[in-house]
Amino acid sequence: MDRSGSHVAETALKSLARHVQDTEAYNTIEETLRMMCEVIVVNLVDLMCNCYGSHVLRSLLCLCKGVPLDSSEFHGANASKTLAKRLNFKASQLDGNDSQHLQHGFPNLLKFLVSGMLNCTREDIETLQVDQYNSLVLQTALKLLAGDDQELLQIIPILIGFNKQNLVEGEFIDVTIAGETFESMKETAFSHLMEVILEVAPESLYNEMFTKLFKNSLFELSSHHCGNFVVQALISHARTKYQMELIWEELGLKFGDLLGMGRSGVIASLIAACQRLQTHEYKCCQALAAAVGSKNETSKFIVPRILFLDSYFSYEDKSSWNWSGGFKMQVMGSLILQAIFKFQSEWIQPYILSITSMEAEHVLEAAKDAGGARVIEAFLASDASTKQKRRLVVKLRGHFGELAMHLSGSFTVERCFNAGSLSIKEAIASELLDLRTELSKTKQGPHLLRKLDIDRYATKPDQWRSKQASKQSAYNEFYVAFGSSESPTKNKFLCDASISEPEELNTRKEIDSSLTSTSKVDDTSAEKKMKMKRKRDVGSEDAVGSKKVMENAVKFFLSSGSIDKKRRGASKHKLKI
Repeated sequence: MDRSGSHVAETALKSLARHVQDTEAYNTIEETLRMMCEVIVVNLVDLMCNCYGSHVLRSLLCLCKGVPLDSSEFHGANASKTLAKRLNFKASQLDGNDSQHLQHGFPNLLKFLVSGMLNCTREDIETLQVDQYNSLVLQTALKLLAGDDQELLQIIPILIGFNKQNLVEGEFIDVTIAGETFESMKETAFSHLMEVILEVAPESLYNEMFTKLFKNSLFELSSHHCGNFVVQALISHARTKYQMELIWEELGLKFGDLLGMGRSGVIASLIAACQRLQTHEYKCCQALAAAVGSKNETSKFIVPRILFLDSYFSYEDKSSWNWSGGFKMQVMGSLILQAIFKFQSEWIQPYILSITSMEAEHVLEAAKDAGGARVIEAFLASDASTKQKRRLVVKLRGHFGELAMHLSGSFTVERCFNAGSLSIKEAIASELLDLRTELSKTKQGPHLLRKLDIDRYATKPDQWRSKQASKQSAYNEFYVAFGSSESPTKNKFLCDASISEPEELNTRKEIDSSLTSTSKVDDTSAEKKMKMKRKRDVGSEDAVGSKKVMENAVKFFLSSGSIDKKRRGASKHKLKI
């Protein structure tokens, strides 16, 4: 529990972790860890509640499980990653604990440590629930046990204050302690612990917590500066449409109130959950639009007001609020709009009208802002019509070169190129050609110049135009042949990359490898579609013709390339709620 001593202990654990794969040393390491654990459990409460001791204990838990000691997924809270998972931008790695990274563990020692922690917790639950460092240890333990339903069903009720032995389904939570637990969720340490509990809880226990702890109290908890994060976790891990119906009954008419209180994270989580469970999607779009405007106003104000949520809701006379330079665009507002543009175009027409009605200077300002740029990209990847997308793209004409010089702006330029008409594509190529030397010296420049084939445009402009025209023709043929049978999100295929949070690729070689892999998947998918197409077609000649259309379309799509999947290290900006 001494600062220097904790560093020594951490170093010793890291040294053991480096040799844990050595089968000859495994038994020796296990015996060493066993002696450490036996000493630790004697004074476990003090260790769990100590700044330095809790850090060592978390590392020991990770080593016993067999996960890397420096894993941010288990060793500490990462607000950006948590938010990304809640908004469907990133899959959770807790299920199965990302088994591809597991090393040899010591499951019996892990069980021994957790059992010791639970015995301590039973005796002094009220104090330990609100201790910051104890909360961090328990969060790590729960994450490491994710997927082990039998263990979690015994542990979680104890952590929320229910000490009854031999629990059975339907009786995990005692309603007599529900009020105390509810109030504890307004404490910082316990609210963080409760977020993890909701994330890892087995379905039967989640359902019981939903009914006994949260039902009819969601708005009250959402209004609290700590409690609202618990509600976000509850919504993000909702299992059924029925649960979303109950959540909607309590929060669906409160969008304006929640945004006014600065609880935009609750709204974002609700939109993402509706999208994931495919329920209340249209109602979400309507409720959000109503929250930032009135029936007497046109929809053109919707997107600007969401981009500047704090500025708009802090404005006394909201009807007279106008876009004013100098304010930073809201990260959460950007994330909400990115989620909205994933919906079907029929449901988001007010948002489409709003973003396409923005003044050219405002579109440029948004494109220069990391959050605003992602909203533009989300719109260009949406189900909106090509005509609507080009109405926005043309407003950036004359500024594509300027945007390309910025790391995040280069992705927007590439999106605009893919969505633009032939004349817009040439305008973009011309602007980038003028800055080719400067662009080639930037991190993102060489990739963008290659993707847009600027060298060919410089030396053989007619050939470049012909190639772009051929690509456009192939896309059109693809729509004619297959557009009617595609899902409502068909436009996303031709708008290149998905806007979900991608993995980082650090070299061009990795980028090319990724594109090659995508090619194999798309080709396989195309083959299956063609087999089904053959069965439906009456004439064999028509079937052969359709196959050529598909092959050409896929070929041209892949040659133009999807937006580089290394992305969104570009904005490096910390997501906050």
